[in-house]
Parts: sequence; structure tokens; C-alpha cells
Amino acid sequence: MSPRQITVLGECVADAFAEPVNASNELALRVLPGGGPANTAVALARLGTPARFLARLSGDVFGRLFRAHLEESDVDLSYAISAAEPSTLAVAELDARGQAAYSFHAQNTADWQWTAGELAAVDLSGTACVHTGSLALVREPGGAVVEEFLAAAAPEATISIDPNVRPLLVRPEVYRARLAHWCSLADILRLSEDDLELLMPGAGPEQACDTWHAAGVRLVVITLGADGALASLDGERVRVPAVTTRVVDTVGAGDSFTAGLLHHLGARGLLGGRLAGLGLDEVAEACRFGARVAALTCSVAGPNPPWLDQLAELSPTGGA
Repeated sequence: MSPRQITVLGECVADAFAEPVNASNELALRVLPGGGPANTAVALARLGTPARFLARLSGDVFGRLFRAHLEESDVDLSYAISAAEPSTLAVAELDARGQAAYSFHAQNTADWQWTAGELAAVDLSGTACVHTGSLALVREPGGAVVEEFLAAAAPEATISIDPNVRPLLVRPEVYRARLAHWCSLADILRLSEDDLELLMPGAGPEQACDTWHAAGVRLVVITLGADGALASLDGERVRVPAVTTRVVDTVGAGDSFTAGLLHHLGARGLLGGRLAGLGLDEVAEACRFGARVAALTCSVAGPNPPWLDQLAELSPTGGA
């Protein structure tokens, strides 16, 4: 079965990585297109899911880089907005384990300026799933507009949210205050163990899943780094191990996991509603597929998710 279209809404960010230069008073930055929603859209398209990206792309040098990157990955930009505001810049510093710490340059940038009119023009008739999250869902003035768009999309499409908490830009309590509402809108909530600690400090994954199920979301998936992932479907749990790989860095790994999860569910016709008919075995299969996609992303520098045929490196079948 060919997967139906998935629409991803959110930011595209210039991820800048410091690289050494000969002169002691110079710093070279290697800039790659990033941003959680953009990474997810790219990963979906490379896996073979028709992926449409709703973004506000600047006309500056970074915005032109974003467009080229997205188009080369076969992402549909037919509803992307040509924005007058500048692009968002994130400077990443990597530790010895390849984990990234970010500093952001995001004041009044293009990604957060959504208007109701811009999103009202979007035709979702061919969309099985709408995925969003990260900063576009909490940064004002556009965050509330995005929430309204999700509410309007929910009757026809599966709703997927990745909070992707960025405490340097938005205080965690802002996410906490809105998370119950997101759970009432969403069918799928995917987040990392770092997100969990920021959203529910001291809570275990199982306790968090029960809290979010009670708020309305059916499927919660918490990625746990090297410990794999915990998935909870209406309170039924399954743990899936991580895939062993040589880690260059972890940038974009969670986004790639989400794309793998959604691609796998979509390819089996399980998206397009309230996850009716979805069982725990199918959730486990989708998470295992997501783990393979994430592992390949970790094996290369930056947010560079694999194409479908590259999955043969980790899977004998290479299939979805």
C-alpha cells in the first residue's frame, strides 16, 4: 500500500556547527538546514512518504539554502510562505558523545509569524496526518494560530505532535501549561527523555504516559536514547531497543525516529483517523523501523536522514 500524504508544519532552522580554523581569533561555522519539523519532513520524503511542508521560508541566504535542501529531498513546498522576515539560526556545540547544546538567534524571525489567513488557504483533503511541534507550536504570535489549525484538521487527519522542548527560547512551564490541550488535539505524542524531564520533572515514563492518555492522546512514544523507546497505546506498553551504530552526533535523531514511525504507520494504512484498528504489535514494528532510521541519522554529521534504500545497511530487507 502506498502511503498517503503527511503534512508537516513548523520551522526550518539554520544549524551552525563550529569548526576549527588555523587562526586563533577566527571561528568557522558549517551551516546545515535543520529544525525539528523540517528534519521530519525531509526524512518522511526520503523514506517515500509524500511529505508536504508548511513553512514560512525567508528569502535570505539561509532561506534559499532551506528551499534547495527541501526540494532536493522531494518535499512538497506548494504551500510554503515566502516570508519577509529573516531565518532562525541555531549554533550547536557538540560534546564528546555527539550530544548538541544550542544557542538560538530567533527574535522576530520568519518561523513564528503564522497568520490565520495563511493556514486557512491550506487544502488538507489529501492528507492522512498532520505533524507539528517544536517551537512553532509555542512561539508567539503564531503558536495559537497553529493550535487552531490542528483543531480544524483533526476531524479528517491523524494529529501528531512532538513538543521538542527548547528551554533556551521558551520556558518549560509554557509547554507544561499547553501540553494537556495538545494531548486533547493529538492522536500521537512523540517526545524524548530530555523533554520528559523538562515537562514532568521526576516522573517516570509510565506515569507520564498515563497522565497524557488521561488528557486524550492514544499513542505516546518516548525515545530513551541508547535505551531505545517506550511506546504506550491506551496504556498498553512495549519497549523497543535502540539500534547499535557508530554515533557521529545525535542531531535530528528524534525527528528521524518520528518520521520512521509515521512512515511505517502510513504505509500500512493506519493513519487518517483516530488510529482505529492499531494494535500494540504494529506500534512495536513502527518503533523498530523508527529506531533504524534514527540510527542511520546518528551515523552521519548533522540532521541528514537516510533515503529508503540506505536502510539496507541496517536491515536485510530494507523495507518499510
